[in-house]
Amino acid sequence: MKVELCNFSGHKIYPGRGRLFVRTDSRVYRFVNSKCESLFLQRKKPAKFDWTIVFRRLHKKDAAQESSKKRTRKTVKVQRAVVGASLDAIKAKREMNPAARAAERKQAIDAVKEQKKVAQEKKKAEQAKVRAAQPKQQQKISKQQNKGFAPKAAAKSR
Repeated sequence: MKVELCNFSGHKIYPGRGRLFVRTDSRVYRFVNSKCESLFLQRKKPAKFDWTIVFRRLHKKDAAQESSKKRTRKTVKVQRAVVGASLDAIKAKREMNPAARAAERKQAIDAVKEQKKVAQEKKKAEQAKVRAAQPKQQQKISKQQNKGFAPKAAAKSR
């Protein structure tokens, strides 16, 4: 015994019951009764009729769905080591008091600033050496003038 489903209401259609509607594109629609067929042909939405299975599903009216609710898993936070620091180092920093941590941070910042300062002084000394070695030029010459082109015309005020 083959039991079909109504294309409108979603109810079961037992053998010897229901109506069959075949569209011009050979699509077959089965309906439990003329009421379902009439509403389907009027292009009514089954979700708007509270006696259809579609409506009941949308509005969570089935007891079967109630019991099989999905259980959500609680997320568990796990502490992991980062590339720069091990897990022990991270935990130690977290447990350190804020004043000590601020002092440590300040010390690290000062060390970086000192390194930058030393590097900049070194760079300045090298530049001074290079300037002392080069003879001073009287006039700045552009690349174009160096190649032999005529000098640029001076700007005139109105």
